[in-house]
Amino acid sequence: MKKRWICLYVENEIGVLARISGLFSSKSYNIDSLTVGTTEDETISRMTISVTSDDKTFEQIKKQLNRSVEVIKVVDYTDIPIHMKELLFIKINNCSESDKLEIFRIAAVFKVQITDYDKYNVLLECLQSEKQNDDLISLFKKCFGSRLEIVRGGSVAIEAISITNR
Repeated sequence: MKKRWICLYVENEIGVLARISGLFSSKSYNIDSLTVGTTEDETISRMTISVTSDDKTFEQIKKQLNRSVEVIKVVDYTDIPIHMKELLFIKINNCSESDKLEIFRIAAVFKVQITDYDKYNVLLECLQSEKQNDDLISLFKKCFGSRLEIVRGGSVAIEAISITNR
């Protein structure tokens, strides 16, 4: 089993997201992450989908997606150089002054933005790789336990341009 990324260009129409996600659920494929947004052409949306699967299952997924009428193009990002980021919000509740000092120190080291705070709560915004966000969540769980509220957006990705990224 391997984490895999796929990019779909699809028609920007009502019901396309439901049909694509329905294709995954009807075959019992689990989606780890899914983001959708319009492209420079407002009639086309771009989906970035992450799944964990073996080679055979992933080939089946790509074939079925290519057969979908609404799918314009399927790009397998699994083994090509890409730039990828995931949006993450972490809210830490019921903070003491010493908690806030530690949160601000961690934010500075990990280049995380403090988006909002008050006397007892701090909200962080992270735009990093999925792995970096996983590590950050793990650190905050160790430091602040059950006082966390975590919201993750799916990753977005684009092919790398420069040779140094290959």
